[in-house]
This record gives sequence, C-alpha cells and structure tokens, in this order.
Amino acid sequence: MKLICSKANLLKGVNIVSKAVPTRTTMNILECILIDASTDEIKFTANDMELGIETKIEGEIVEHGIIALDAKIFSEIVRKLPDNEVTIETDNSFQTLITCEKAKFNIIGKSGEDFSYLPYVERMDSIIMSQFTLKEVIRQTIFSIADNDNNKLMTGELFEISENQLKVVSLDGHRISIRNINLKDYYKYKKVVVPGKTLNEISKILPGSADKEVVIYITDNHIIFEFDQTTVVSRLIEGEYFRIEQMLSSDYETKVRINKKELLDCIDRATLLIKEGEKKPIIMNVADGHMELKINSFIGSMNEDIDIDKEGKDILIGFNPKFFIDALRVIDEEEVTLYMVNPKAPCFIKDDEESYIYLILPVNFNAAVNG
Repeated sequence: MKLICSKANLLKGVNIVSKAVPTRTTMNILECILIDASTDEIKFTANDMELGIETKIEGEIVEHGIIALDAKIFSEIVRKLPDNEVTIETDNSFQTLITCEKAKFNIIGKSGEDFSYLPYVERMDSIIMSQFTLKEVIRQTIFSIADNDNNKLMTGELFEISENQLKVVSLDGHRISIRNINLKDYYKYKKVVVPGKTLNEISKILPGSADKEVVIYITDNHIIFEFDQTTVVSRLIEGEYFRIEQMLSSDYETKVRINKKELLDCIDRATLLIKEGEKKPIIMNVADGHMELKINSFIGSMNEDIDIDKEGKDILIGFNPKFFIDALRVIDEEEVTLYMVNPKAPCFIKDDEESYIYLILPVNFNAAVNG
C-alpha cells in the first residue's frame, strides 16, 4: 500500500476514529487504527466492539492496500510530523514507512484482514436532524447520566421518537434532564437507550453546523449516525427505560422567575466554600420579591440576595449546588422559571413550551441548616 496525503487530513481522520479505540482490551488488533485503501477511498476505522467509527479522508492512493497500525503510536507520529505532505508505505511483512519532509518513521503494522470491521447494520427509516441540534441536545442532557455501571440504563440516554417529536432523557437517581425537539418530518415510533459514551464521543467529533445534517438509523441492537464523511455505529443498551412520567407532575406551590446568570453566578460563588468531596447544600429561602441563597461549610459561610418574581408560597429548600449549576449552564434563556412544591419534593426548571425540563431532587434540609 502507498498513500500520499496532507498531515492535516491525516490528523483529522486519526482524531475522529481514535475516539473508538479501547483503553483496555484483550484483543491487540483493537488497539489499532485500520487504514483501508483497498478501493478508491481512504478509510480510517477504529472499533471497541461497542462503538465503531469510520471516516474517509482525502488523499492519493498510489498503491492499493490495507494495514492496521497501533493507534497510540500512529496518532502521536502524525501529530508531531511537520505540516506538509505525508507518505505512508507498507510492504508484505507489514513494515510501514511514514515519511514527511526529512522525518522517516518505520513501524510494524498488523494484517488488516484480522481487524474487526464495523458490524453490518441494515439502514432503513432514516431520521434526519441538523448537526447543530444533535450537538446541542447532547450538551443539554449528557451531564446527568450516571457514571457508574450499577444500573446500565442510567449510563445511557433515552431517545424516543414519536411522529415529529424527539424526546431525549437522562437521569442519575438525583436529577432528570429532558429535551423535547421538533423534527422537520414525521417518523415511526421508536424508543431506544443510547450509551452515554457514544453520545459524548459524537459531540466531540460533530462539527455542529446548523445547515449540515446528521442521518440516524435505528435497529433493534444498533444506532448509526452518519455525518460529513463519518459513520458512527454503536450498540444500544438493552432494557426498559425508567418510567419518569409519574415524576413529572405539573402541580406546584411556588413559582419563581429569576435572572439565569445572576442565579448561576451566585451558586458558582457559593461553591468556593466547598472542599472537594464535601457535600454541602445551597439553601434557597424564597420570599416575596427576593430569594436568599446561603451556604455553610467548614471553610466559612456566604449569603446573597437575588430579586425574583414569585407566585405562591414562601419556601425554604436545599439542593446540591452542582446539580443546579449543571442545568443552568446549558439553558440559553436570560430568565428561568423554577417550580417547587415543598422542601422534600423535586424542583423543576422548565420553559413554557417544555422544550427543556430539569428536575432536581432537594437534599435533607435540617441537616443542611445545622451543618
């Protein structure tokens, strides 16, 4: 095999597919990036058997062939080459010569025939949305998936498609994030759980252009995302997702309209007094016309007043400050509305159309006041 392409194109391809190279595996071949120039296209592929990514890059194929190169070594070499044209040549013993200007690297590859290709998935009933929309939806929900495997379903996000609506849900037992998106077309009903890892990696490699599209295919076991010259194939998480409907009550005793930036900045300041690993809640004392926020920790205490519009009862309630910060950071509106029932019931942050809903459970408030 012999290829010639720019360092920029090589680096782009390597950066995209390396998101699917496993960090630990018993199959050495999976620690490689497959370079496939056996047809008229140059394709890079990586696959950890749960998530596979393939991308096409521009370049000249002088001699057709296929090789698997150690992902770590290959990506480091490409990264540090001069910004110029790169030649990659392999021989029958998988010796691979990488040349750029006066730099020459000789590394041993593996047979491309042994590589685990992406699974064949039948592409039927595509769902189309803008890259921007998908990237935003992930950004606005991914922070509230669980990061441990105690419950596999919590490490993924629900994608539920009904007619022209996409509903994306994530939860970790303490909070729920929901985004409701209007799609341009009408689709068959589908409900799947997509691994959070897949969505995280997609959000990193998705350019996020508002006028370019992502095509999504869903089968019983897999989901495929196609955009630009890249294909991402991921296994789905099996199982019935949590029934969250009964938690989404529209009853409230207290409704608060508040400037989002002021609330976010205030909670952010309060966390200066919390050491890593310390669980100190922020206490919200909601009264007519203002909300007092207080925090007490071993380092010290802080309190601050924010002007609000309030309907309903006064309330004193405590929350994990991080959960509030995570939700407020991804809301783009200037003002947000909080709905509360009592100090032991969840607080909802949502807009009138319910295009986003963030549910945050309060923390035990007596312990908080005394702590």
